[in-house]
Amino acid sequence: MKRWMLGTLVAFAGISALSAAMVPLRAHLSLATPALVLVVPVVAGASVGGLASGVLAVAAGFVTYDVLFVPPYGTLDVGAAQNWTALAVYAVVMLIVARVFAFLRRARLDARQDADTVRRLYELSDLLIGDQPVTRVLQVVTRTLRQAFAMDWVAVLIPDAEDGERLTVATTDGEPPADELAGLVPTGGRAEQVQPRAGRRTRAERVVRIALTARGRPVGLVAMAGGSLDLHALDLVQTYANQAALALEASQLREQAIRTELLEQVDALRASLIGAVSHDLRTPLASVKTAVSALRRGDGQDALSERDRAELLALIEERSDALDRLVANLLDMTRIRSGALELRREITPVPDVIEGGVRASAVEPETVTVDVPPDLPPVDVDVVLMEQVLANLLDNAARHSPDGTPVSVSAQARGDIVELSVTDRGPGVPTSERERVFTMFSRLGPQGRAGLGLAIAKAFVEAHGQTIHVDDALGGGARFVVTLPAASVPLEA
Repeated sequence: MKRWMLGTLVAFAGISALSAAMVPLRAHLSLATPALVLVVPVVAGASVGGLASGVLAVAAGFVTYDVLFVPPYGTLDVGAAQNWTALAVYAVVMLIVARVFAFLRRARLDARQDADTVRRLYELSDLLIGDQPVTRVLQVVTRTLRQAFAMDWVAVLIPDAEDGERLTVATTDGEPPADELAGLVPTGGRAEQVQPRAGRRTRAERVVRIALTARGRPVGLVAMAGGSLDLHALDLVQTYANQAALALEASQLREQAIRTELLEQVDALRASLIGAVSHDLRTPLASVKTAVSALRRGDGQDALSERDRAELLALIEERSDALDRLVANLLDMTRIRSGALELRREITPVPDVIEGGVRASAVEPETVTVDVPPDLPPVDVDVVLMEQVLANLLDNAARHSPDGTPVSVSAQARGDIVELSVTDRGPGVPTSERERVFTMFSRLGPQGRAGLGLAIAKAFVEAHGQTIHVDDALGGGARFVVTLPAASVPLEA
């Protein structure tokens, strides 16, 4: 039911009820009393249905007042001339009251609509400063426009990712009919065929199209159907469209910047990978090639002694192990990057982890000193990963320690964790480099060597929810500290 009809019914019902209550008492009422009482239904009708309902209520109240409360009763005859004055004053005052209340009702509706408009504009403006993806921006735009203007459906078209001049339907709110949705993009689907100029509105049948333009450049198209859009509403839609265009462009630029940054990081990583891997590959391969060449030439008068042959074979084995560790590190980093790393925890004594780490490293066991208290609790870890962590730390410590100096491994319990540390007597790590040393292919100083070992160790440790850091060792050198989760239940005998 339309609001003016509802307001009229409210006014007529009020007039009828109040008149029925006053008629038995009209002999005892002054002429002004019914007029004052009949103000109430006029105000109610104008408040509910607006000016039209108020005017109809004034007319009905005028007739009721004349027929029921102005002598002679039951006729339209006014009688005394002074009664004309009462009726005229009633009519004028009631029309003014109806006009005032209708104006207040319209003002309240406009204020509510303006507040809703401001709220929705704020929601769109918030997208300009928020870190929202394009899909989120498009969903907010379509939902906001449909709710604000009571449309049957709203769709947003944006340029295709592969063909920037071709428009595609990115998102819709509501259920647009297939023929109307298909008609949004004409044959060929070229953007210039369907996009109005900036600020220009066109209407074909019941579908309204409004260009999304930011800084004079089209970034999309809004299409909507249903509802009733007057000039004021169309201006508001254009305002929404301008805000939506800015939000959409900002989101697109943000995603483009992210892609550009990722490409730069990939290029930098690729350059570091090529530099590091080529160095780590070239050195052992050159040693293996030299050793193999020497073995092949070791015939006749240049025959090698058994000792020389044994040393060359040991060199080949050592360099082959180095190549195997490099390939294993690359595969481990690939697993980490792809998210395929899975933990297989088991309760294990710390000495077993240390023994496995020493065995998996390239250091000689006799060059490693171990200090583990006998009452140290077991740890709940993925043994294979933690052995690899320790092996990488031992290889790093041996590489930076002076010849003939041992590498120390120690452990101690601290609450519900076990701290495992690897200490060398090398030059140490500067304070400013202690975070960067755990990044891929980090290079410390001009003589430092890039690698993957510490980065992989950090990734494996953090996969357990633990930490790894480096600080200064007593007496000089670097001390790498890893935390391991202590087992909550004792190790089974």
